[in-house]
Amino acid sequence: MSESTTYDVVLLVEQPLSAQDAQQVRGLHTELEEDVRYHVLLPVEDAAGRIESAMGALSAGDALVGPPMAMDPEGVEDLQHELLETARRDLATSVEALTAAGGRATGVLVTDEPVHALVDKSKELAAAEVIVLTRPHVVAEFFHVDWTSRARRKLGVPVLHLLEHESFDEQAGGGEGVSGF
Repeated sequence: MSESTTYDVVLLVEQPLSAQDAQQVRGLHTELEEDVRYHVLLPVEDAAGRIESAMGALSAGDALVGPPMAMDPEGVEDLQHELLETARRDLATSVEALTAAGGRATGVLVTDEPVHALVDKSKELAAAEVIVLTRPHVVAEFFHVDWTSRARRKLGVPVLHLLEHESFDEQAGGGEGVSGF
């Protein structure tokens, strides 16, 4: 009886995977003979940071805004609870989408810095591959400070960057856009 090897793929996602996202990810591995397992990491947004960012954006554009308001600790706690519940649903949606596409998947919510969590999980599993699925972040990508570029510098495995909610053809640009800098 031969022992089956496992091909671990760690996915860092910015938002829940759609059925199309899951099909594309699964399609990358259908020819492998190994048992492919997907490990989804989804960051949980920080409530205090979200509030500070929103308040900073409000005050930056209007000289008529008064001094910064103090954050209500109970309000921050309520928002953090809401963000955690949303993240749990989004993670379950992503795992279900990969499972529906024929994959074996587990998921973990990330409260640490996302790239550090990705590197730690990849090393823990001795992952064969890493996939980062995000919305386009043109400025961060240009300066190579996006999640994918940072992960590539820290890992010794292939790191693929896919754009969420876009087919491979849409990501290729179909002849549109900038092809290189």
